[in-house]
This record gives sequence, C-alpha cells and structure tokens, in this order.
Amino acid sequence: MEILIVGTLNGQIGAASKIAISQGGQVLLADSAEKALEILRSGKTVELVMIDVKLDVAKFISSLEQERINVLVVACGVANDTSLAVKAIKAGAKEYIPLPPDPELIGAVLAAATRENHALIYGDKKTETILKMAKQIAPSEASVLLTGSSGTGKEIFSRFLHDNSKRANKKFVAVNCAAIPETLLESELFGYEKGAFTGAVSRRIGKFEEASDGTLLLDEISEMDIGIQAKLLRAIQEKEIDRIGGKSPIKVNTRIIATSNRNLAEAVEKGTFRQDLYYRLNVINLNIPDLKDRPGDIIVLAKHFIKKFSELNDLPMKDLSPQAEQAMLAYSWPGNVRELENTMHRAVLLSGGEEIDTASIMLPTSEPSASEEPTSVGQTVAGMERKLIIDTLKHTLGNRTTAANILGISIRTLRNKLKQYQEEGFDVPPATLG
Repeated sequence: MEILIVGTLNGQIGAASKIAISQGGQVLLADSAEKALEILRSGKTVELVMIDVKLDVAKFISSLEQERINVLVVACGVANDTSLAVKAIKAGAKEYIPLPPDPELIGAVLAAATRENHALIYGDKKTETILKMAKQIAPSEASVLLTGSSGTGKEIFSRFLHDNSKRANKKFVAVNCAAIPETLLESELFGYEKGAFTGAVSRRIGKFEEASDGTLLLDEISEMDIGIQAKLLRAIQEKEIDRIGGKSPIKVNTRIIATSNRNLAEAVEKGTFRQDLYYRLNVINLNIPDLKDRPGDIIVLAKHFIKKFSELNDLPMKDLSPQAEQAMLAYSWPGNVRELENTMHRAVLLSGGEEIDTASIMLPTSEPSASEEPTSVGQTVAGMERKLIIDTLKHTLGNRTTAANILGISIRTLRNKLKQYQEEGFDVPPATLG
C-alpha cells in the first residue's frame, strides 16, 4: 500500500513513516496540502493519505472530491486537538489518529483501508465459483485475462488476484488503456529519458518498472494500438523494456493481468489485436458474468453501496423496500455493478421516506407497449443517437464513465460525441459525478 503523509504531524513524521513501512506500506511525503494534490494528480498509486489535522483538511478533501481523486483520508494530531479532530471527521476524514502514533492503531487503519479499497462483495454462487478459481490461480506467475462486459467488476477481481498472490506485499499498478491517448500510452507504460522528446524535462519511470516485482493491470487492453502491442509482447516475453530515448534495455519482473470487455478472439480475426499477444495474455481466462446473470449479488451489493454512500454523505441508513428489491431484481442492469453503484448513490441522496423505494432508485421504465406509438419514426439516426446518449447521461447524473459502459462505447468516443453536441448548441448534462 502506498501512503502519502501530508504536513509535519507535530514532528512525528519519522515515527509514523517507520510504523507504516513496518506494516507493509510505502511512504511518500508532502509538506503541504497543495504538494499532496500535485502528487495525487500525477497519477501516483496512493491508497491512503495521512494528513496533519492542523492543515485545512476540509479544503483538501473538497479538492479531492472536485477533481474526483478517490483516496482514503485519515487525520493525525496530538491528543489536545479534539476540536480539530471533530472538524476533520465532519469534513470527510475516515479516521483520526492521535500522536504520537500507536503501531497497532496504524496497522488497524491500514488493514481497514485495504479491505475497503479492495472489498469484493458477493452473494451469488456463480461469483463464489469464480472467486474459488481466482484464489487457486492467484499464487502462480501466469498471466490472467479477465473478460466480461463493462462494469462487471473486473478490476476488483484483478485486485483479488494480486492480494492472494506471492506478490501481495508489492505494488499493484493499474493502467486504463482506453483512457490514455495512443500518443501517450507508450511513455506511460515504458517511461522515457530526459530529452527523449519535447517536454521530457526529466526521466520518467513507466508503469512496467513501477510494477516490477508486483502486478500490472492493463485495463481495456483491446483498446491498445497494435503498434504498442508489439512492444508489450516483447516486454512480457523477454522481461525487459526500453524507455523512450533509452540506450539499453531494463529488466523487469512484472506479472500481467489484462481485462477486456470485447471479444479478443474476434479482434484477432479482424487484425486489430495480435494473435501472439492474445495467446500470451490468455494463459488463464476468468469470465465475469453480467450482473443480471448473478442475481444473488444484486441486493447484497445494493445494501453495501447504501451503507457506503449513507456514511459518505452523513445520512441515516435506510432499508430497501420490498417493492424496490423486486424492481431491482427484474431490471437487466446493462451498466452492471457500476450502474448499480450509481443508482444506489442517487437513491441515498433522493430518498425522503423511511425506506428507499422504487421512486428513489429511478430505474428506467420498460419498453413501450404495442399500443404506444413509436417515437423514433421520422427521426434521423444521428438525432436518435444524440437523444440516447444525452438521456443515458441524465440517468447517470452526468457520470461519463458509467454512461459509456451502459452505451457500450469507450469513454473517448463519448467525450468526442459530447464535444460535438456542445459545439452544435445542444445542452449536455454537466459532469457532476464523473
């Protein structure tokens, strides 16, 4: 676990760092909240922030929320900082750790943070079967390909594989191949030397090196340009990479987990994915079923998300009404777990009664009956596409990632479409949640 310590901690940085390292953490330091934000913006794999309670914790957490940086925050201060501790907790800090730090308390916080970030919640037999297989193959060094529709939880399963492997105490590094422009993906993966190109003012270590001795998740690998695929294949086969502008290869020891929501075998046939790379990645394949095909997970996950967002928004916990449960079990969940999470977040915020009812979960209505007039007659394909995209965005409260998953398109395609619509003068829902 990568831990970022922010501020002086009343002179206790050294002690806190030693305890965190002894508990299996890797520590980064920032002397101010702004420096901490710079580190987090750079894409560093930080899972826990320990911030001095004397800093403006509320402003820091607000900045994280505005920039959608997802990291757990705990506040630290001396015992007489009680009022500041209360303010920090109200602002969104998960815990308060009194100084000087206690090894058992920090250990418990780190363990809780790991459980919260990597929690795999389930109640369906199909999910249980997949988890048993995942636990069996996790200790091996074999590459694993996780397949399944967008939003089924492939990254959570990849974390489970890492946490149950022999590399569990080393780094887990994730790269979303669809979210990074093709021109930048190579430098993101393999790094570059100072002066390798305009703007390369210093050496940068790539994700392959960062994950050496640990695990590298290549999320949505089907979106990777075929030119970079050749370099990836070499890195996997030879266990070495070349930084851009580098003069000699660098040895790496990185286990690869890849995910895809597309059929890679079909991509091989079309020539958009290398066959030799497909065979290298597909040593072991775990297919994650759609949420509708594992109904035993739906209500269990829903209650987990209700608890999560009730605590996050300082709202009382509410039960799902029997009618809401029935509606959720009858719904097909095209966006899978991501859509369920978004739906529960909205329901927690909108629910005004003692229970979360069907009105609060706001599931899309069913298809029109035969007696209803079709609304698509006379409309252009482009117009229907625009309506579908904007209506889906309204359903997801502006969450671009969830909308893209429901629509079955990449986030890049969605952003391009929205930019086009805005330029054409159409109203586009703001990105309020993602």
